[in-house]
Amino acid sequence: MGDYLRPTSLDEALQALARPWTVLAGGTDFYPARIGRTIDEPVLDISAIADLRGISEGPEGWRLGAATTWSALIEAPLPPLFDGLKQAAREVGGRQIQNAGTLAGNLCNASPAADGVPPLLVLGAEIELAGRAGARRLPLAAFITGNRRTALAPGELVVAIHVPKPSRPARSGFLKLGARRYLVISIAMAAATLEIEDGRVAAARVAVGACSAVAQRLPALEDALVGTPVGALAGRVDARHLAPLSPIDDVRGSAAYRRDAAVTLLRRLLRSLA
Repeated sequence: MGDYLRPTSLDEALQALARPWTVLAGGTDFYPARIGRTIDEPVLDISAIADLRGISEGPEGWRLGAATTWSALIEAPLPPLFDGLKQAAREVGGRQIQNAGTLAGNLCNASPAADGVPPLLVLGAEIELAGRAGARRLPLAAFITGNRRTALAPGELVVAIHVPKPSRPARSGFLKLGARRYLVISIAMAAATLEIEDGRVAAARVAVGACSAVAQRLPALEDALVGTPVGALAGRVDARHLAPLSPIDDVRGSAAYRRDAAVTLLRRLLRSLA
């Protein structure tokens, strides 16, 4: 095996990243990718850095530590704004995976079918990156740049995910379609956050995952939902709203099936949020 380092502070980890390392957090993507072969690359295990775990609330919003596990998110006392992210968390593998897998690991893996991406997109999440030269923030949509590609620069780590507080009462939801109920990679998934005022949608964010190289917001549908009474949301969904998507044919489903499934998921999701 190559070098192995398990720092206990962020500074120590960033100093180590002066040279290339493979970063390990929960290991739920790392180990399956290396079955049957020797792990010979240098591994930087960040699981002992306490500052990378936990959820806190401030005046502007919430900070989700990069190494916070899905189980910790599920158990955290959070408002209905986070219901969609919690629903997605319950779909991330089984309980053992949820106990080990981390929020930032799901983002850095940058799979088109990453369950955490659509619900974080509709929360308006920003990604905080740290390196020896300092820290910076990026919108999640700018952080994931393609299939298995991110904007992480050499020597940087994701340290937190920031979710801003909405200006009105808000709720969110998430739905996923797979070949079976649990422990399955998505064929399509949908997430939405709605801000409600006087029984109507005042603001909407909607995203679909597993139907493009990167999960996509649907701005035309978001605009169509604004002003709609909450009881009539599902009827606003039209196949033309899916123009930003670029689904593919693969073993889990055809592109046409994915498009049809996305429309159905969006209607069901908006109906449930009403």
